[in-house]
Amino acid sequence: MSELVYYDLKRAATMTPSLPVQVARELGRRIVAGTIETGTLIDDEATLTERYQVSRVVVRDAVKILVGKGLLDVRRGIGTRVKPRNQWILWDDDVLAWHVNAPPNKDFINQLMDIRLAFEPKAARWAAERATTESLAEIEAACSGMELEKGSVEKFIIADALFHRSVLRAARNDYLTAMEGVIYSALLISVQITNQDPRENSSSVFFHREVYQAIADKDGYRAEQLTEKLLRDAIRRLQEAFGDNFRIS
Repeated sequence: MSELVYYDLKRAATMTPSLPVQVARELGRRIVAGTIETGTLIDDEATLTERYQVSRVVVRDAVKILVGKGLLDVRRGIGTRVKPRNQWILWDDDVLAWHVNAPPNKDFINQLMDIRLAFEPKAARWAAERATTESLAEIEAACSGMELEKGSVEKFIIADALFHRSVLRAARNDYLTAMEGVIYSALLISVQITNQDPRENSSSVFFHREVYQAIADKDGYRAEQLTEKLLRDAIRRLQEAFGDNFRIS
């Protein structure tokens, strides 16, 4: 699964990124993947200039981008150091996207699932209470998309993400809508671990249709309970994949 799917879901600009952005992405991916460990100094400016065949200005601008995302700390006379994860801006779209291609990080996925459990069931309740006709049509279309793509792993994951996006948007709360990136990152990472066999997709479609029907029936309580059940099933499958080290809240 490529991080490009994340950007597509976020409908990010498709124009070719500038050289500083390209270098920032290369460094950012390595930091998020742990290839460059937290607390260590990255290569100096001259080395990076040579490696990426760009000017010093491009390297400096790339470093500034990563400083803005909380990944790097520049100290005159010392160098540029990777900051601890708890100081990264984890809500940043690039940081979330870079996790998609990185080796699975149990703590990161645990935390993403914590956030999903805390907010998505309530979002489903609010969607049942507030959804417009257009919102319901969008959720139903997402269910149909899941049914249509159930034979494909990647396309099914995208359809799944669109379902959860449509529910968040139906809740009509801008703060929830701003959390879409967390949902995409969690889905794109976790489903790569738990859903390698497209034959399992049919049961997932059924569970999502149950949530849709509860929202369409304006049954907020049932929508909330079914969404929590859906998420806990995903957590159970992650635990089976990771073993006892994966926490269930």
